[in-house]
Amino acid sequence: MVVAVAGAGSSAVAVADDKGGYNLFNPTPTRLMRDMTTDRPDMTESPFTVDAGHVQIETNVFGFGRSHADEFGGEVDAYEFFTTNVRIGLTNSAEINFVWQPHGKTHYRQPGLPTERASGVGGVDIRGKVNLWGNDNASEIGSALALLPYITLPTNDNNGISPEHVEGGLIVPLAIELPNNFGLGINGGVSWVRGDISGKYEAGYVTTAALSYEWTEKIGTYYEIAASFGALTPGGTALVLATGLTYAINGNLQLDAGINVRVTDTADRFNPFIGVSQRF
Repeated sequence: MVVAVAGAGSSAVAVADDKGGYNLFNPTPTRLMRDMTTDRPDMTESPFTVDAGHVQIETNVFGFGRSHADEFGGEVDAYEFFTTNVRIGLTNSAEINFVWQPHGKTHYRQPGLPTERASGVGGVDIRGKVNLWGNDNASEIGSALALLPYITLPTNDNNGISPEHVEGGLIVPLAIELPNNFGLGINGGVSWVRGDISGKYEAGYVTTAALSYEWTEKIGTYYEIAASFGALTPGGTALVLATGLTYAINGNLQLDAGINVRVTDTADRFNPFIGVSQRF
């Protein structure tokens, strides 16, 4: 979530009540739709859902990441192409997501040895999002909260791009209204990942906070801190800082770009990316 929540006006609660009857097969009319919010480009997920019967496609057109050096001095350069999150509004407060990476590449470089290369299709995430409050009236009550459970499915456990095992978790996204065009997003989450050595599922944790600012109706920026620990980062807590911007072409089309930079040695060194989101 990267932009401050747009207000729904004095009739927000009434509008929310009126929208309760809309669903996947009875779409929300355009005049009642919420302002577009996205789950990218920052790492902090939004608590707002896509309106019932509508589809929002959010794509990481290109991303690059360079890892920290391992015990042998080796580093991984990872290239990500067109990873896409398809968000489908089921009801006024629930949506389903399908996230897929059609192609990725990695280059492992170790001093004195040939570069090891891998490429292929990434995994598939199936996610649900249920808004608990604030979907249509966050500007009035000051906040919005959701639950976002997910499961990750491998597509090829031997290509070095897809995850090797079925994994899953839960994220709790919170948005807080701030004055003067600022907004704050906070996430806490737990993942169950399979350990390479133990072969057992273990808990990993992630927490993020993103401060966003709307410079104009079209341009927004964000400033973010994110940490992962537990089974997600066995070498210790991975802490990163991030920033980026969004540009709204119109109410249904948004461009974005950003970069994540490591603070602790266990995090990737840096990760720039560009993307686009379209609502239908």
